[in-house]
Amino acid sequence: MAPVKVGLLGLGTVGSGTATVLKRNAEEIARRAGREIVIDYVATSKSELPQGLGLSNSRITTDPFDVLNDPDIEIVVELYGGDEPAKRLVLQALANGKHVVTANKALIAVHGNEIFAQAQEMGVLVAFESAVAGGIPIIKALREGLSANKINWLAGIINGTGNFILTEMRDKGRDFADVLKEAQQLGYAEADPTFDVEGVDAGHKLAILSSIAFGIPLQFDKTYLEGISKIAKEDVDYASELGYNIKHLGIARRTEQGIEQRVHPTLIPKKRLIANVDGVMNAILVQGDAVGPTLHYGAGAGGEPTASAVVADLVDITRALTSDPGNRVPHLAFQADALSDTPILPMESIQTSNYLRLTASDQPGVLATITQILGDGNISIEAFIQKQSATKTGEKASETATIILLTKVVNEGEMNLAIAEIEALEVVTSGITRIRVESLS
Repeated sequence: MAPVKVGLLGLGTVGSGTATVLKRNAEEIARRAGREIVIDYVATSKSELPQGLGLSNSRITTDPFDVLNDPDIEIVVELYGGDEPAKRLVLQALANGKHVVTANKALIAVHGNEIFAQAQEMGVLVAFESAVAGGIPIIKALREGLSANKINWLAGIINGTGNFILTEMRDKGRDFADVLKEAQQLGYAEADPTFDVEGVDAGHKLAILSSIAFGIPLQFDKTYLEGISKIAKEDVDYASELGYNIKHLGIARRTEQGIEQRVHPTLIPKKRLIANVDGVMNAILVQGDAVGPTLHYGAGAGGEPTASAVVADLVDITRALTSDPGNRVPHLAFQADALSDTPILPMESIQTSNYLRLTASDQPGVLATITQILGDGNISIEAFIQKQSATKTGEKASETATIILLTKVVNEGEMNLAIAEIEALEVVTSGITRIRVESLS
């Protein structure tokens, strides 16, 4: 059979990785797909195509619409990232009857409902395995491998930058700002690291995972986002003393009231495997009713790990080119007319345990007052630590103490009210640092 001709939009790290993998494993890929897959047209700002990528026979243009409007191109790979022009290009490719592969998690999380509707109307596919967790085939696992299961919940380390920062803070006792600067120097974090450290990137990915897991429309705008920029190294130390590691998790959980969809720092018991995923690696823990817990681990970013997922999508689409569109795997795992309207719960409705750290005057009755407030809010204490605030040599003994409390499971709204009441006490000399706790059992 004739080769499948691919148009590549973008020749950055992932685009170059995709070309490299297709060249190196061409024979193996053709054996799996049933046909050769070739990059026939490349849209890039480069004046010429780099050597060694297997693109010597490929055409080149600076205008991506040249690729979209070429009748020979059957699959378009969008690797520009961001919102625009990516959205406009993908919708045009679909309108032209071309299948699309994209690594653009923001595009899918925010505009996926519109994009999938157009793809279904045109009878073409949009594949996006590489949009979540790089080379880990978590989309395929949820959509196909676990399709016999009712997914109860999932929790994932789905941003390598944040995981690298928290690992360095724990292992080397470093400050957040110091590690962030190194992450930027190493290329793990952008010059503007907001998406990584404030949870936006993880939120995009979680919205996609949640939709596939529970059969609901994509709803990034209802995802709770909280970053790690306020985590201090003492929080990492105190968490360890209590038997926990801090991870920046994306959590989606099915409840009787609706779907929890939240990203925030989380204390996890050290004995959990996911608590020991370090550095820039990603991991997603999925709980299904039939299979139980499954852990999916691997490289969440990088040229070739992400290209692995891009090429896998190309293979899947190549296999499906001759199939009846009605019999293809649905974009969001469930048939388009079978997505449910289960609501995403507001953060105030969820229930978790909590880690609280505060500084208060070191005088009799302070702890009793704080525990009374918690008790009045029906909040039970699991454990607490009190530390005398450190003083420099020659200074008078400190008159403040650091108090660390670990609560039992409590409603988020009730916890918020108690925190506000405690912070209003004159004896409390700092804001309260709150980190949620998940047992993931």
